[in-house]
Amino acid sequence: MAQNFAHRDYSHTQKKTGGSGGGARTSRDRARRELSQNFLVDARAVDLVVRTARPSGLVLEPGAGEGALTRALVRHASHVTAYEIDPLLALKLKAGGFDVVRGDFTKARPPREPFAVVGNIPYSITSRIVDWCLRAPTLTSATLLPQREYARKRSGDYGRWSKVTVETWPWFTWRLGATISRTSFRPVPSVDSSILRLERRETPLLPDPTGWQELVDLGFTGVGGSLRASLKTRHTHVDAALHRAGLNHNTLVGHVHPDQWITLFRCLR
Repeated sequence: MAQNFAHRDYSHTQKKTGGSGGGARTSRDRARRELSQNFLVDARAVDLVVRTARPSGLVLEPGAGEGALTRALVRHASHVTAYEIDPLLALKLKAGGFDVVRGDFTKARPPREPFAVVGNIPYSITSRIVDWCLRAPTLTSATLLPQREYARKRSGDYGRWSKVTVETWPWFTWRLGATISRTSFRPVPSVDSSILRLERRETPLLPDPTGWQELVDLGFTGVGGSLRASLKTRHTHVDAALHRAGLNHNTLVGHVHPDQWITLFRCLR
């Protein structure tokens, strides 16, 4: 998929460290803030992530940090490659007996063979990591630990559906997993996280998706204040398509389930 699925990050959540009055921080404190490092230290939370991911074959881990999740993944997957941009942490990880790549995960070339991504990802680059996963042609699944608000929005848990979820729905499912308390991390962030599971469908919902992206782009333009008004700028028979999808004329675009979008697409083609 060649589209750029850019969407909002939620990164301004890490508690300040150091003395009162905004005193000087150590170089490690600065690195943690600049790299959005919140290490997962709760063994029960690690187990929840691993059980959700069900790792077996090749697994890539973005932002391995201190390696708590990495060591758990190694016990299940046949091959684990951990990515860590912090040079000091990458050096420590190399003593763990698994492959470590020092560098930016989002700039890595995806493997040619099927693989999964599992990671407690830095909040500040959540969208970049998700976009990378959606673009990787051989990715089978991604089990990520972003901020809870992000996971709820992308999975439709608020009763609303984001554009990135809708436009990737023919190829991927998005599921909200367990909540991981903020106290499971060090330093402790100011919000909880949730497990977000992306899984590639074995069979795409649209064998021929030609025109799908254009339809979704049109629907999310917001012209006229409703999905109906936006679609009517280019399509006829919109009312019949809305009826087939079980939608009212005044339905807002964010309230349209991705499966209803599939129905709209098939009707309007």
